[in-house]
Amino acid sequence: MNERFYTLPPEKQQAIINAGYRVFSQNSYKNSPMSEIAAEAGISKSLLFHYFHNKKELYLFLWDKCAETTIEFLTRYGCYGQTELFESMERGMRAKMEIIRLYPDMGNFTIKAFYEKDAGISAAIQESYHRYFNLKADKTRLNLDPSQFIPGLDIPMMYREMYWASEGYLWEMVQQGNVDIEKMEKDFTKLLAFWKSIYLRKE
Repeated sequence: MNERFYTLPPEKQQAIINAGYRVFSQNSYKNSPMSEIAAEAGISKSLLFHYFHNKKELYLFLWDKCAETTIEFLTRYGCYGQTELFESMERGMRAKMEIIRLYPDMGNFTIKAFYEKDAGISAAIQESYHRYFNLKADKTRLNLDPSQFIPGLDIPMMYREMYWASEGYLWEMVQQGNVDIEKMEKDFTKLLAFWKSIYLRKE
């Protein structure tokens, strides 16, 4: 990325970022022309290419902005440093729902990007996501109190099961073509309650 992008006034930077999220969230990577993003941002296509050398560079820049925003909100909601896993997960869910409500195009972009099929993009997104997911999980495990769970529980396997279930749910939402935020929040609340009933030690 050309560092001159950061010399733009903040409102112009945000206009380009918002345009990218909107166009990419409505189409696949392949079917999202830079000309449409430029028009949405109110700049010329050549100027957009001046700031971002190609579409892939812009796409991955937007993905990184999502990660930065997510970390900011998770920190704000006190998700890190919790000793109780499901308390941390509930806080994380509320943080992510707020992100989606405040930045709906960013939320839709994140979900679509996770399942993007373009080979040149998919590998970079998945590598970035799994690095971030493992880091977040490691931070949680460092503070986790194992006595909260049923005796003999395979905790790493529990993490994988919850991850697979969440991934499958998001895939189903994407396939339906409509990300219903209210339904998503209700469904994840039920899923958390279900996991609690299975994995937490009974008093």
